[in-house]
Amino acid sequence: MVLKRTFPSINGDSGMKYLLVALSLFIASPSYATSIKASYVVNATSVVVLYLAFCGWFMWRYKQRTLQRILESNLVNADVNLRDESTILVAYASQTGNAEQLAKKTAESLKDAGLAIELHPLSKINAAMLHTFSRALFVVSTTGEGDAPDNAREFLTEVMHQNTRFPNLKYGILALGDASYTHFCGFGHSLAAWLQHTNAFPLFDIVEVNRNDDGALRHWQYQLSVLAQDTEMVDWKTPDYQRWKLTSRIQLNKGSVGAPVYHLSLMSQKKKMRWQAGDIAEVGPRNSPQSVDSFLQHLGLDVSTQTESSMTLRDALQDKLLPHDEASFNVLNGLSIEAILLALKTLPHREYSIASIPQDGQLELLVRQIHYADGRLGIGSGWLTEYATVKGQIALRIRENTAFHPPPNEIPLILIGNGTGIAGLRAHLKARILAGLGNNWLIFGERHAEHDFYFKEELLAWQNQGLITRLETAFSRDQVNRFYVQNIVSSSAAEIKKWVADGAAIYVCGSASGMAPAVHNHLLEILGEATLSALTASGRYRRDVY
Repeated sequence: MVLKRTFPSINGDSGMKYLLVALSLFIASPSYATSIKASYVVNATSVVVLYLAFCGWFMWRYKQRTLQRILESNLVNADVNLRDESTILVAYASQTGNAEQLAKKTAESLKDAGLAIELHPLSKINAAMLHTFSRALFVVSTTGEGDAPDNAREFLTEVMHQNTRFPNLKYGILALGDASYTHFCGFGHSLAAWLQHTNAFPLFDIVEVNRNDDGALRHWQYQLSVLAQDTEMVDWKTPDYQRWKLTSRIQLNKGSVGAPVYHLSLMSQKKKMRWQAGDIAEVGPRNSPQSVDSFLQHLGLDVSTQTESSMTLRDALQDKLLPHDEASFNVLNGLSIEAILLALKTLPHREYSIASIPQDGQLELLVRQIHYADGRLGIGSGWLTEYATVKGQIALRIRENTAFHPPPNEIPLILIGNGTGIAGLRAHLKARILAGLGNNWLIFGERHAEHDFYFKEELLAWQNQGLITRLETAFSRDQVNRFYVQNIVSSSAAEIKKWVADGAAIYVCGSASGMAPAVHNHLLEILGEATLSALTASGRYRRDVY
């Protein structure tokens, strides 16, 4: 429980102020001087007394206001002491109750991941309270034509209109709305603009939800899993996957000091699958046959046992989140087969930026292998890069990602990314080249040029053809002093300003933990808050970071 303290407003100086003003007018009036036959000495004495009274009043007011500031500071510090610095605020603004329910689900998911959470409506939050958190998640709806819900009006008028700064606050926003309205997710965007103005930093870009779109809500959950560093956070709702065939898998970075990176191609069993550059592939991972067999042996069960759905137990366990510690196994010991299947949750989906466009005739991904601390391969990367067989089936769903779709006009484009973030940028380059659009500037970074320059021949060919105007790379370990994408951004300040002045958009794709925040800060320094906010509002500054 958070204690709420209130202090009386120190405004007792108003009566003194009016009394002194009245006294000064009275002394200065002719009737006063005539009535007491005042001499010059009396008038002079009166002026001195009046002056001293004013000085005393000003000193009293200064001390009282200083006391007020101390009390408010003590309130903030006291609340900081009451909270662990890792506590996350989950705040909601809800008109019909939908945002409140999603905020509660958000809090529950984070609590299950072991994080400390405080859940509050926006009506209970003030600036002093917000200063006590280092991370905050906002789940907000929009009512009418872009208006704030009723329980956010006080926050809007009293907190968002203050000239305050939150440089230590990192935030994420889930904005609920209806795309049929002109100002879709209007209050969410107003909140995002205000937070950026206060120098708070976005953990990830605003997640827009059109009428409870399940895909957008899964993306929000994906961001929660990244925030909580919980790769096994279960989906609120499993995607409705389609069947795809894995047609090829090639490692692109043999000899690299980094983890293996694979280029995958997939074909849909349905014809004319549609997507745009910037869209996301939601993949339903599966367990390896070896891990399923190990699980069954641990429980002493036969792999060929039939379930009530006529599947073998081995097949039924392919998409289940299997335990990895003795305590979890003990919970399952002695249960019936059907009880075991009910107790095990479904493997959570994984998201990957699509690296191709439909005109390529196939969907392409770029996947880096991830390992757990105990050496196990990651749920999604292990399935796609190791366990799934070429020519075998992959459960996959395409999620529309309007927040990273191409700019609407034929304008210059600056593409910035690192690592496997080149996947999303490559799709944008392919789409623009197909449309005959030049003025493309790519800034890409990885470890070593010899091993980690993904799609090198393709990118250099586009540059030689004039389809990429500028191609700049930062391979951090090819020199003694580490050199990164953000260093290129910083050293290219003049050129970036010129491109933006000529109408360019800026798209960033890649790591949310290092590259994206650093690039964002450099762009703030180069362009200024007002310009970067305007680019964000107009869709000319977009990010796909993870």
